[in-house]
This record gives sequence, structure tokens and C-alpha cells, in this order.
Amino acid sequence: MKTFIDTSAMLAVLNAKDYHYKSALLVWNKLLRKPEQLYMNNYILVELFSLLQNHFGIEAVRIFQNDVLPVIEIIWVTEILHQQAVSALMAANRKNLSLVDCVSFETIRWLGISQVFAFDDHFKEQGFKVIPDS
Repeated sequence: MKTFIDTSAMLAVLNAKDYHYKSALLVWNKLLRKPEQLYMNNYILVELFSLLQNHFGIEAVRIFQNDVLPVIEIIWVTEILHQQAVSALMAANRKNLSLVDCVSFETIRWLGISQVFAFDDHFKEQGFKVIPDS
């Protein structure tokens, strides 16, 4: 099964003080035990690096890069995918919806990904199967 990993889920896995930490860790461990294909796009990766570095320091980025990232396939956003996401963002005309979210939606649709590991309600709004199911 293909699973897309959102920033919200990965931050919860990596931060023991996160509200969703326990449920995120349970899902993450299940994903690692199954023959799952795990994906994120490079926009998520940039967002994660920035958040990890700003909140926890460069060592957290190093640990993520060396210990977590090897099990995740990074999808590199093309110009076409980027433009589709920008169009979707502009059409949505919403303050709390980000370009990273819209690029993720387009990536998931493009790859036919089955489920999303996220704590961001935007994915449910888009009709994606989200884990954990809250």
C-alpha cells in the first residue's frame, strides 16, 4: 500500500512533546512493520528541515536525514505539478491552506496514493483516507 507522509505526522513522530506523539508513533511503527511504500514530496522535506532546525537544532535535521529519510521515497515536484498546486491554492482562496498542502494533494492524486499519514484536516476535506482515523 502507498502512504503519503505529511509534515504534521512526521513532526508528531519526532517530537515527544507533540500532542499527537503517542498515536503518531503507533502508526509510524505499524507502517515500518508492513511492506508499505512511504512517500513525501520535496516541499514537505523543505518544510520539515526548516521546522526541525528552527525548533530542535541542526542535530535533529541530521538524525532525520540519516535515520528516517532512508525509508521514505521523495517525489520531486515538477513545474507542471507546482503550477497545478498554485492554481488550486488560488482557486481555494483560503487563508489557512498552504502551497505545501496543495502540492501534496496534487502529488497524492498524481501517484494514486492510497492513504495519508497526517494530523491536518485539509487532507480529509480533500477526500483522502487519513491515518490515524480520528
